[in-house]
Amino acid sequence: MTTRMTRLLIFAAPLVLLGACTTLSAEDRVLLEQTRAAAQEAKDAADRAANAATAAERNSAASAAEAKAAAERADRMFQRTQRKGAGT
Repeated sequence: MTTRMTRLLIFAAPLVLLGACTTLSAEDRVLLEQTRAAAQEAKDAADRAANAATAAERNSAASAAEAKAAAERADRMFQRTQRKGAGT
């Protein structure tokens, strides 16, 4: 009798546990939904951060180009001033 009971438990326990895993309680469903919502919020925040980084990169490249152009203008003005000063 004991071996039959043991065999029954050995075969029935996984089936019972499997059945428990396939049904979710209301609490589990709420927790799952909260987790899904938090993951979506994190994804949205990562997308916003990536967009901000791209915009910052574009602005940085534009600023660098403007700074280079300003330095070249200043250099030309300096060279012109030097030529005028050497001619007098």
